[in-house]
Amino acid sequence: MQTEPAARRPIHTAVVLAVGSEITVGETRDTNTGDLARWLSEAGVEVAWITALPDRLATVAAALRGALDAADLVITTGGLGPTPDDLTREAIADVCGEEPSVDPDLVGWLRHLFERRNLPFFESNVKQAWLIPSASALANDRGTAPGWWVDRPDGRVIVALPGPPSEMRPMWQNAVMPRLRDRGLGRERVARTLRLTGIGESAVADILGEALLRGTNPVVATYARADAVDVRVSAVEEDGRPAEEAVARAEATVLAALGKYVWGRNDDTWPAVLGRQLEARDWTVALVEGGTGGSTARLLGDATWLRSAIASADAGASEAELTDAAEQARSRAGATLGLAVRTVEQGEDTQVELAIVGPFGIRQSVVTAFLGGAEGRRRAGIAAAAFLNSILRDE
Repeated sequence: MQTEPAARRPIHTAVVLAVGSEITVGETRDTNTGDLARWLSEAGVEVAWITALPDRLATVAAALRGALDAADLVITTGGLGPTPDDLTREAIADVCGEEPSVDPDLVGWLRHLFERRNLPFFESNVKQAWLIPSASALANDRGTAPGWWVDRPDGRVIVALPGPPSEMRPMWQNAVMPRLRDRGLGRERVARTLRLTGIGESAVADILGEALLRGTNPVVATYARADAVDVRVSAVEEDGRPAEEAVARAEATVLAALGKYVWGRNDDTWPAVLGRQLEARDWTVALVEGGTGGSTARLLGDATWLRSAIASADAGASEAELTDAAEQARSRAGATLGLAVRTVEQGEDTQVELAIVGPFGIRQSVVTAFLGGAEGRRRAGIAAAAFLNSILRDE
């Protein structure tokens, strides 16, 4: 008989454990924990940590004990198969001090699955019908491994999910999330991201300072992305203070220090940000680039405002020729602006030379992109987008 929890504990914190030696030896890439962490964070649950574990009973049990000491919710993925190295059920039973037994309804369901497929039912499959007294089964419509929902006496919850993402995802969405929401899932959470260019992550961290970056609510964190340095500000409701208020104050502090580097917010991309400014003016752009490997065109993609993208051997060998190349591209494409980009290897870094011709006249710039080769060329595309963005903001 299933035991009832002594308390209905709100779910504010979680730990996610991926079980499987195929993960820890690198044979399988784990995507489940990232998905679960994102879904939990969106629901206002703080994920304390994520861990990958081998198929060793003592290791999994020890991780479960540590997780239960730290979080309201512990989620495992993997280790629910029928083979001897599938040990998640045994580890949960050990931590709970309970003995698993075969559930008649589950074993009947399993046998029916095999019968309708005309497959032999091996006795090793019976362990997939195990339950402990504090567990209830989570239906698996995509496979043969039911999940477990385990209520602990203090109101904490253990959820065991199958490893294949095609089984894990529907079980999480259809069977687990409704029960968690009923239990009291998460707190009001607000998050905002500022996207920066022209400054490195270490410089951002130095300007913001340790006190701000080590705060716990709101949390201000920096991330080096391929196309930007992101500063993410997030907060949860606490002691009656709305999350929005905490985020707004922290964001104002960040903007006061770094506002001149901000080019976008949240999920903004360079094509989207540039597009909003260009479309507001009904302007279009023709691009010519040399020595970049086409990095600017790749960054801008199939933007509707990009009239043409031309690759040239050198886009002109001098500043005047670079400007001429921008003007020729603009004239040939019938665009409002002509943008020319040229890169030159400069020691271990890359010099990026830029020119824009438009209704406002000519604008030119030279910047240094960190590193040479393919990485320097990639960064040249970002430098070109940032240059265009700065011109549009000034105009």
